[in-house]
Amino acid sequence: MVMSKVSESLQAPVLIIGGAGEVGRWATRFLREFNPDVPILIGGRDEQSAGRAAAAVEGASPVVVDLAAPNLGLGERHVSAVATLFSDETGAVLRWAQQRKAGHLSISPSIGELGLEAAAFMHQPNAAPVVLGTEWLVGAASVPSLLFAQEFRRLDDIRIEAVLDEQDVFGPAARLDLERQLYAGATALIRRDGAWRWCSGDDTASKVRAIDGTEMDANIYSPNDVLLLAHATGAPNVRFDLAMGTSSSRRAGGAVSTEIIINLAGQDHAGRPLTKRHAITHPGGQMPLTGLGVALCP
Repeated sequence: MVMSKVSESLQAPVLIIGGAGEVGRWATRFLREFNPDVPILIGGRDEQSAGRAAAAVEGASPVVVDLAAPNLGLGERHVSAVATLFSDETGAVLRWAQQRKAGHLSISPSIGELGLEAAAFMHQPNAAPVVLGTEWLVGAASVPSLLFAQEFRRLDDIRIEAVLDEQDVFGPAARLDLERQLYAGATALIRRDGAWRWCSGDDTASKVRAIDGTEMDANIYSPNDVLLLAHATGAPNVRFDLAMGTSSSRRAGGAVSTEIIINLAGQDHAGRPLTKRHAITHPGGQMPLTGLGVALCP
C-alpha cells in the first residue's frame, strides 16, 4: 500500500465528521502521522466529545456539526476534503461538500445504497471527487487483492473470507452500520459464471476457514469490494463471505484480531493453473485498518 503526503500547498483543513468515534480516532491519528502540517477539523454532534477527540491530536480543532442546520451549522467555512464516518441518511454532508468543491468520502453506504452518491456526482461531476469508501475496512481487502492479482495472467475465481471477532471494538455508529448492511433487505450480491446474482434467505448461508483452519458459519456479504474486484480483474466468479465469532488469535488464548483471507484461482503468466491463499490479520482488530483506509483517501 503506497502512502503519499497531501500536497504541501493544501491549506484548507480536512473535516472528519464522526471523528470522536473509534474509527475517527484511528483515522485522525494516521492522517496526522502521514501529513504533519495538514489542519484537521473533528466534527461531532456536541462540543464536548469533539473537543476531547481534538485535544488528543496535535493541530486538530473541534467543530459542532448539525445535519439539520443550514450549511451543517458551519457557516461559510472552507475545507479541502470531508470524511463522513457514519450513515448520513439525509445526504446533507455530501451536498455541503460539493457546494464547497471539497472531496467527499463515505464509508457507510452498502451496495444497495449507492444511488445517493452516484446521483450527486452525476449532477455535479466537476465539483469534487466523491469517494465510494464502503470496501471492507475501507480497502483492507481490495488493495492487497489487486496486488496479489498481478501474479495472474487470468483470474477465474476471487473469494474473500473475513472474520470479525464478536468481541472486537465497535462504536455505536459502526455497529448500526454493520447491522444495516447485513440485514437490510437480507440480500447479497455475488458474481457467478460472469453474471451478477442477488442471493437471499438460506442462499446467503456459507462457511469460511479462519487463519488457524477452523471452519466457521458465515454469510455472503456484499461490500463494494465485490464490484471493484470484478471490474478491475475481469474475474467471472467473485464473492465475499463474512463470519462473526471467535478470531483465531482469541481461540488460541490471545487478544482479539481481525482476519482477511484472500483466495485467488486462475492461470499464471505462463498459462499454468495457479491457486493462492493469502491471509491478512491485525492484532488491534478492525478499527486500525478502517482508520488507516480513511486517512489514506484525502
